[in-house]
Order: sequence, then structure tokens, then C-alpha cells
Amino acid sequence: MSSASSIWPQGYGLIRHGEIDSTNSEARRLAEAGETGPVWISADRQTAGRGRRGRTWDSGSGNLAATLLLRPPADFAQLSFAAALAVSDTAAHFAPSVRIAVKWPNDVLAGGRKLAGILLESGQDAKGTWLAIGVGINLAGHPDGTEFPATSLLAFVTPPSPEQALTILAARFAYWYDAWMKQGFKTLRAAWLARAGGLGATIRARLPHETRHGVFEGIDASGALLLNEQGTVRAITAGEVFF
Repeated sequence: MSSASSIWPQGYGLIRHGEIDSTNSEARRLAEAGETGPVWISADRQTAGRGRRGRTWDSGSGNLAATLLLRPPADFAQLSFAAALAVSDTAAHFAPSVRIAVKWPNDVLAGGRKLAGILLESGQDAKGTWLAIGVGINLAGHPDGTEFPATSLLAFVTPPSPEQALTILAARFAYWYDAWMKQGFKTLRAAWLARAGGLGATIRARLPHETRHGVFEGIDASGALLLNEQGTVRAITAGEVFF
């Protein structure tokens, strides 16, 4: 990775908070007030951070909690893959000897444990659609007793500060966003599959109303997970994966 990746990306703003309820909530407020972005919102501490499916996300002291607010064109759900690639790039930048993988739909693993989570939220106003991409990276600590085991960069290396991590993250997201805008999802898909955890292995996919088991064969052209159930391949658009 070139040294240029440590330079804050041109055209992206930055708003820092010491304490806030949630960076995603602040992104929503900014969007509703007319902010167009792209702008990163970071916080040293969140009092009401949240993850997917309404779960609480405790970012903890020394960890990264940030949200990017932007107004992308259509098919913005694909940007969860751009965010995952950017987070995995960030982790690899600071821990180059650690095996970093991505887990469908939008988690990043280090040494097989969850290092980071990504939450996309969106809305519409008179200016069109806005998108908030929330990112939480465990730099200096991680929760215990989680359903999918967690870890932090501290378990492997001396972790960077949240500010250092955000600078790399912002630069790498700008790179993947530009690739997506110019080349479409195929570029993100190929890069994501090259880093995918559990690819080719038997997994458990917990869907909104059922649980399925099968071999994880990859993702399709829309980003749906491809689950091979004894020869029948099923495309899954929403759910959680366990190895």
C-alpha cells in the first residue's frame, strides 16, 4: 500500500466529536439539515451506538467509531462491500502479518474473530437519497461473550489511535468508491471474494425467519450470498453467517 493512502482524501470533510449519541444518528441529522457530504463524522465516545438489527454497539475507549455521510447514485447497498474492503485495508495496514478476512454481509475479521462491523442507513429528502455508512473498528479493546467471537488490533499489535485509523480508512474508502463509480460492482466483488472468510466451507446462514446450512460458494453480481444446499444454489439477500 502506498504512502499516499495515509493522506486525507480530497473532497471529503471531517467532523470530530468528543461524545455523541451515535455517529450514524448525527449523519442523519446533518442530512436532514441539508448536508450533502461526503463527510466523515467521528466520536471519541458514543452513548447510544448501534449495530445491525438494532443491537447496541459499544465502541469503547480507544476504538474507532465513525460514519461517512454521502449521496451516492443508485445501488448504494453495494457500498457495504466497499466499506468492508476499506476496513480490511486499514487493518492490514497496521497489522500486516495478521490474516484479515471479510465476512458476509459486512463484517471484518482478524485471526478468525470479528474486528469490525459496518452499518448502512439511508433516507430521502428533497435533494435525493442520502447514505450513512457507520464503521466500528476494535482498535484497543473488544467486547467479551458476543455470539460471534470478537477481537481487537491490540491482540496482535500496538494499535493506532482512532485518528490514525480513520485517516487510512477514509483514504481506502475513497479508493474503492472511485473504483465502484468507474468500473461498477465487479471490481468490488472480485476484491471482496479474494478476502472472503469461509469461502468453500459449510456455513450456517441465519435468515429473518429460518436457518439454512450449506456451502458458501461466493456472492452474485448483486452481492447476494450464494449458498449451495446439496446441489441447489440459493441466493440470500439478508441474514447472518456463522462458520
